[in-house]
Amino acid sequence: MEITRITSHVLQYEMPEKLGYSQQYYSMRTAHLVEVETDEGVTGWGECFGPGNIAIANKGIVEKGIQPMILGMDPMDRDVIWHKVYNLMRDHGQKGMPLQSLSGVDIALWDIAGKVAGLPIHKLIGGAHRTSVSCYGYGMMLRDEPVEALASRFEDEALSIQEMGFVATKMKTGLGPKSDVKLCEAVRRGVGEDFKFMVDANHAYTTSDAFYVGRALEELDAYWFEEPIAPEDHDGYRDLRAGLSVNISGGEAEFNRWGWRSILENRGLDIAQPEVCALGGISEYLRVLALCHAHFTPVVNHVWGSAIAVATNLQLLAAMPSLPGGLHPWEPMLECDTTDNKFRDQLLTEPLDIQGQVKANDGRVIIPTGSGIGVVPNRDFINHYSISA
Repeated sequence: MEITRITSHVLQYEMPEKLGYSQQYYSMRTAHLVEVETDEGVTGWGECFGPGNIAIANKGIVEKGIQPMILGMDPMDRDVIWHKVYNLMRDHGQKGMPLQSLSGVDIALWDIAGKVAGLPIHKLIGGAHRTSVSCYGYGMMLRDEPVEALASRFEDEALSIQEMGFVATKMKTGLGPKSDVKLCEAVRRGVGEDFKFMVDANHAYTTSDAFYVGRALEELDAYWFEEPIAPEDHDGYRDLRAGLSVNISGGEAEFNRWGWRSILENRGLDIAQPEVCALGGISEYLRVLALCHAHFTPVVNHVWGSAIAVATNLQLLAAMPSLPGGLHPWEPMLECDTTDNKFRDQLLTEPLDIQGQVKANDGRVIIPTGSGIGVVPNRDFINHYSISA
């Protein structure tokens, strides 16, 4: 079997409303799918992390950079392919967009391997530790409006997510420490005292400001404080973890095993959040997961993007060993964006229906058992939303 073509499909549509996080507001939803074709008619699908113009730039890396390196190679040789591509791109970036692009290709190769074997990816990895996974819903995105109005909106939205059946919820911050604390207080009011809520700052704060918000989160009994400071500030993460009782989480902006080794050896995270569509794909994710568990650091995968990304993460969550094990071990969760996302809800020939499953299954989502990543995208849908780039 040989690889005959690699195609990037950048999909985009205008969202019903402009949403934001600590770094920007945005009005377009983007997904970057990767299709790997073979001479035996087996096709694999993957996804690259990155919105908007980042996706367009990554399309060039996939098709003009990576594709010529691996045309004619056996797609089953995915580890050989991974290291060939990484080594040839190493002088031009060991992190960031080259790794995002490699991620989409690698996931597609795993999808091919599963289809050839007639097995879901979790079986190729070693089996399912669970047949379903609990799911948390994130929302409470920033809007360009006064903090009082936003706080009222957050309170109502948090309650709505809770009533959808999710086991926990996550909000965004980024207006500034004092305003952000008001938003966090509103979310706690919305969900009541005993429901888990998490706070995602998208590296909005200095370390001192993160301590200010973090102490408020201690009082509000937040479950985790995600990406409070810049991902490069390893010492700051270590200080926050040592000085706060709220769990410190992060890692979505880190790449490959070498970057993750530095984070983990620094002991700055209570919860690791690797992004499989960015860090180097499934091949590298498995190495990062092993590093995390070797440091006894629990993992909750970062999940962003289309149904391809969601299905890939469901396979990985199925195959993730419990940590540390026992009758009542710590268990991972699936992340689900509750804002408008046609690429998650309408991309597949048979939709995953995450929110429907959550409502019907006490907050849990079933692991797909079809071959490869277990889902099939609808080509008519892809063609409709593809943009020229």
